[in-house]
Amino acid sequence: IDKMSYKLKRRLSLLILVVGLPVYIILIVNLISSFDRPNFFVELLIYLLSGVVWAFPLKSVFRGVGQAEEEP
Repeated sequence: IDKMSYKLKRRLSLLILVVGLPVYIILIVNLISSFDRPNFFVELLIYLLSGVVWAFPLKSVFRGVGQAEEEP
Protein backbone atom coordinates (compact mmCIF):
# COMPACT_ATOMS: atom_id res chain seq x y z
CA ILE A 1 0.00 0.00 0.00
CA ASP A 2 2.97 2.32 0.56
CA LYS A 3 3.76 2.10 -3.17
CA MET A 4 0.37 3.52 -4.21
CA SER A 5 0.33 6.77 -6.08
CA TYR A 6 -0.74 9.89 -4.21
CA LYS A 7 -3.83 10.29 -6.39
CA LEU A 8 -4.92 6.68 -5.77
CA LYS A 9 -4.39 7.10 -2.02
CA ARG A 10 -6.52 10.26 -2.04
CA ARG A 11 -9.34 8.59 -3.94
CA LEU A 12 -9.23 5.45 -1.82
CA SER A 13 -9.23 7.41 1.43
CA LEU A 14 -12.20 9.48 0.22
CA LEU A 15 -14.08 6.29 -0.69
CA ILE A 16 -13.32 4.80 2.71
CA LEU A 17 -14.50 7.91 4.55
CA VAL A 18 -17.63 8.53 2.47
CA VAL A 19 -18.83 4.94 1.95
CA GLY A 20 -16.90 2.59 4.21
CA LEU A 21 -17.12 4.49 7.48
CA PRO A 22 -20.92 4.98 7.42
CA VAL A 23 -21.37 1.28 6.59
CA TYR A 24 -19.06 0.37 9.47
CA ILE A 25 -20.99 2.64 11.84
CA ILE A 26 -24.32 1.10 10.80
CA LEU A 27 -22.91 -2.41 11.30
CA ILE A 28 -21.56 -1.61 14.77
CA VAL A 29 -24.80 0.05 15.90
CA ASN A 30 -26.87 -2.88 14.61
CA LEU A 31 -24.53 -5.37 16.25
CA ILE A 32 -24.69 -3.62 19.62
CA SER A 33 -28.47 -3.21 19.44
CA SER A 34 -28.94 -6.93 18.75
CA PHE A 35 -27.82 -7.69 22.33
CA ASP A 36 -29.46 -6.64 25.58
CA ARG A 37 -28.44 -3.11 26.48
CA PRO A 38 -25.23 -3.31 28.53
CA ASN A 39 -24.19 -1.03 31.36
CA PHE A 40 -23.71 2.58 30.20
CA PHE A 41 -19.94 2.50 30.73
CA VAL A 42 -19.56 -0.84 28.96
CA GLU A 43 -21.56 0.48 26.01
CA LEU A 44 -19.48 3.65 25.98
CA LEU A 45 -16.27 1.61 26.01
CA ILE A 46 -17.52 -0.55 23.12
CA TYR A 47 -18.36 2.52 21.02
CA LEU A 48 -15.07 4.23 21.85
CA LEU A 49 -13.02 1.16 20.97
CA SER A 50 -14.93 0.48 17.75
CA GLY A 51 -14.54 4.16 16.86
CA VAL A 52 -10.76 3.88 17.02
CA VAL A 53 -10.15 0.31 15.84
CA TRP A 54 -11.32 0.89 12.25
CA ALA A 55 -8.45 3.28 11.57
CA PHE A 56 -5.54 1.00 12.46
CA PRO A 57 -5.71 -1.32 9.41
CA LEU A 58 -6.17 1.72 7.14
CA LYS A 59 -3.36 3.82 8.58
CA SER A 60 -1.10 3.29 5.58
CA VAL A 61 -3.84 4.50 3.20
CA PHE A 62 -4.38 7.74 5.12
CA ARG A 63 -0.70 8.48 5.77
CA GLY A 64 0.44 11.52 3.80
CA VAL A 65 -2.88 12.20 2.08
CA GLY A 66 -3.38 15.64 3.65
CA GLN A 67 0.04 16.88 2.53
CA ALA A 68 0.98 18.36 -0.82
CA GLU A 69 1.67 15.93 -3.63
CA GLU A 70 5.34 15.04 -4.06
CA GLU A 71 6.99 16.09 -7.30
CA PRO A 72 8.27 13.12 -9.36
